[in-house]
Amino acid sequence: MSDEVRAGCTRVRLDVSYDGAEFSGWARQAGRRTVQEEIEEALRVVTRSGERRLELTVAGRTDAGVHARGQVAHVDLPTEVWAEQDEGRLVRRLAGRLPHDVRVWRAEAAPPHFNARFSAIWRRYAYRVSDHPGGVDPLLRGHVLWHNWPLDVAAMNEASAGLLGEHDFAAFCRRREGATTIRALRDLRWERRPDGVVEGTVRADAFCHNMVRSLVGALLFVGDGHRAPDWPARVLAARVRDSAVHVVRPHGLTLEEVAYPADDELAARNVQARRLRTLAGAEA
Repeated sequence: MSDEVRAGCTRVRLDVSYDGAEFSGWARQAGRRTVQEEIEEALRVVTRSGERRLELTVAGRTDAGVHARGQVAHVDLPTEVWAEQDEGRLVRRLAGRLPHDVRVWRAEAAPPHFNARFSAIWRRYAYRVSDHPGGVDPLLRGHVLWHNWPLDVAAMNEASAGLLGEHDFAAFCRRREGATTIRALRDLRWERRPDGVVEGTVRADAFCHNMVRSLVGALLFVGDGHRAPDWPARVLAARVRDSAVHVVRPHGLTLEEVAYPADDELAARNVQARRLRTLAGAEA
């Protein structure tokens, strides 16, 4: 698969955020409201593209109810259309067309070989939980999960350390035909904020379906004392789903940031990202 842009087009990077509460996820689905459809339709209208569909490629397809602060997508626009957009003009036009629960903050010509999905070197998510006996602050209820048991953050961090590295995360993923579940988990840690909310940071080169929410579900079981800190690592090593691992609700999850390499490394990164992963010789 080539990352060369079709002749007569310019690849444009879009930096996007959205509240996922009223969306059936990122990806376009017939009969459902999705982030992709809202942005593609707004682009079609503001660029006066008629019936032509302007298709977006995204860094990570978020599930229904998941939020994003640092999502990245790209779209290939006819060069004459892009030439009409002075600095900030497309962003302003999209702001006037998009619904209030999705925003495009930046639109700029992408460097050669940029691909929002395959060029990414890591994605960072945050999951937020309140264990306050009274529940969640009503002003945060759409972004924070209520867990009705006190959480031991130190125990959660101890358990998280045993999951770091490159592994087969089949025990924490929903399998998809022809897709690997091998991922490199680079950061997984928890802290209690001054307001009492427990915030988890999860960073990896990529994530398989339900991976973050399954990891969080397992770590909450450790935090509330239902499982020992070594339990998540044992589940990981078994490589099969454990009925005790629950996929937590989506509204506590936010895609915070996507990182890309230097421009001169994009082409090599795209090739690397498309290779089928194996664990042979991988760093543990």
